Amino acid sequence: MESKGTALVTGASTGIGAVYADRLARRGYDLIIAARDRDRLEALAQRLRSEYGVKVSVVRSDLSASADVENIEKLVAATPDIRVVINNAGAALRGGFAEPESSDIDALIRLNVTAVARIAHASVRAFLANGGGSLVNIASVLAVVPERSLGVYGATKAFVLSLSQSLQAEFGDQGIYVQAVLPAATRTEIWERSDRDVNQLPGVMDTGDLVDAALAGFDQREAITIPPLPDAAQWTAYDTARKAMLPNFFNAQPADRYRVTA
Repeated sequence: MESKGTALVTGASTGIGAVYADRLARRGYDLIIAARDRDRLEALAQRLRSEYGVKVSVVRSDLSASADVENIEKLVAATPDIRVVINNAGAALRGGFAEPESSDIDALIRLNVTAVARIAHASVRAFLANGGGSLVNIASVLAVVPERSLGVYGATKAFVLSLSQSLQAEFGDQGIYVQAVLPAATRTEIWERSDRDVNQLPGVMDTGDLVDAALAGFDQREAITIPPLPDAAQWTAYDTARKAMLPNFFNAQPADRYRVTA
């Protein structure tokens, strides 16, 4: 099979990232797979090379560390045939907002926000130079459901959603496609690592189903893909209501309800 170019997948050693790597290799993409667990990455790379005949490069990366993010940025810039970037690496914390140490919150933001933004930035620059490409940012339904708090996690995913929408608006007519994927509860190791029992959650989706649905949205060039949402019209109505407010944000005077009379 002739290569379709190179795809980068972060957080690729397990879960959603590993399934994305499998599916993209099946589609004929060579791969750069990045994560903290080199042994898992090497095992995945060996299997993908054997099953699909693609080239797979392994990069051991902790994307909460600035130096490792910089290494990924350089790789993206140095890969002229890069066509797809899956910005997947992320984590959650134990407890709500009050329980973690401030250093843990800082590390989570560096992984879920700063690394995502920097890799997106490097990807957009590479795509502009190379004539186009696709950026997939893995957000969460918690981006629009702050009431279901997992501490700062939902806020980081709201950033990912907003960034994705902004990039699609800015670069969508320049050959760059940006997709935000909003999973709900998905059967990955993120739950165990944040000391939560996934088996106590309702409606947990398998990673294979999640990624296959996300790729169906990718093929349809959806800007926002929400695999567990049965009625796409609900998102359309939500987004339409949001956009209906926009003209009112440019009023030079406060709304009447905020005017104080003596």
